[in-house]
Amino acid sequence: MAVNTSAENPLPVGEVSRLIGGWIDRLGAVWVEGQITQLSRRPGAGVVFLTLRDPSYDISVGVTCYRQVFDSVADVVSEGARVVVLAKPEWYAPRGQLSLRAAEIRPVGVGELLARLEQLKKALAAEGLFAPERKKPLPFLPQLIGLVCGRASAAERDVLENARHRWPAVRFEVRNVAVQGVHAVPQVVQAVKELDALDEVDVIIVARGGGSVEDLLPFSDEQLVRAVAGCRTPVVSAIGHEPDNPLLDHVADLRASTPTDAAKKVVPDVGEELERVRQLRDRARRCAQAFVEREERGLAHALARPCMQDPHRMVDERADQVTALVDRARRTLGHLLDRADSELAHTHARVVALSPAATLRRGYAVLQKADGHVVRAPDEVTAGEALRARVAAGEFTVRADGEGSVGNQGS
Repeated sequence: MAVNTSAENPLPVGEVSRLIGGWIDRLGAVWVEGQITQLSRRPGAGVVFLTLRDPSYDISVGVTCYRQVFDSVADVVSEGARVVVLAKPEWYAPRGQLSLRAAEIRPVGVGELLARLEQLKKALAAEGLFAPERKKPLPFLPQLIGLVCGRASAAERDVLENARHRWPAVRFEVRNVAVQGVHAVPQVVQAVKELDALDEVDVIIVARGGGSVEDLLPFSDEQLVRAVAGCRTPVVSAIGHEPDNPLLDHVADLRASTPTDAAKKVVPDVGEELERVRQLRDRARRCAQAFVEREERGLAHALARPCMQDPHRMVDERADQVTALVDRARRTLGHLLDRADSELAHTHARVVALSPAATLRRGYAVLQKADGHVVRAPDEVTAGEALRARVAAGEFTVRADGEGSVGNQGS
């Protein structure tokens, strides 16, 4: 319950400590899980002191227990082990210190740890943190590589030596951290965030040279997994442990089986790249040479054609054909004109032979009235009517006789 206080009516420190102790006493016994970071077993002492730490949140609390409670698990529990403790919170009022009085200690078995990791894996996968579409591609040639590893570790040596052997100009930004134990998670998370904040870092490698399931627990911590998932820089997981993959392998953008494999996947081999360039250059040269040779053969084939060797030959052949066609056309036109002339002469002769003038030259005459009407019958004229007679040499006037017939009279 809340305590009513004021500046004029404060509580003494002892009273505050007593109240806190009362509240804690009402909590009762609880089961607590954590990792043992400090263990003190003094010879002859009846009490064992240890520190229980939460590696995910960097929180620790002191634990005390009777020797007989710890002796039951002393063979399987040591510093760094994960345990479950049944303890009652206690408040030491003179120092204002919280501790736990353990009545039972149980080691967390490997099977139980793996079961918990599987549950966490399913929960994170359901959030989409392991989805392939969120994986970022690695740069072809990183200018600066961030490396998170243990100090002076074999993993650091393998990555640096293999990367520089493959590409001597490669540069590294190394962060040495604890890779196991209670300090591993916060240090690795901080190192990853620091490297991700550097714009010049192109890729980050988190490396460790393998270990037991317990040793690799920090790389399956939820806090580390979420930190890697939030990185804008591609992250490579190089935890050398094949049987059981830590969760870092699933959230990283690329998984390498070992630190050496990470160096091979992140850094290209300068010899291989030079050989690839040489092969591509040779291929380009062969393609260009084949193209030129093909065009030369085509040009030679074109030049070997008769029309190219004697360009005027076609013109000369066409000129002869044109001359022959002109002669043929001229002959054809001459024949047509001759035939037309002959037909015209025949037609003229027929016209002349059938013309009225020819009839008149044979002695016939044409009688016409004054209006030019040709007289064809005697009843067409009257007696004494003057008519004009037309003959071959000219014309003259005649008159019709009294009986209605025409007589020949000179005028």
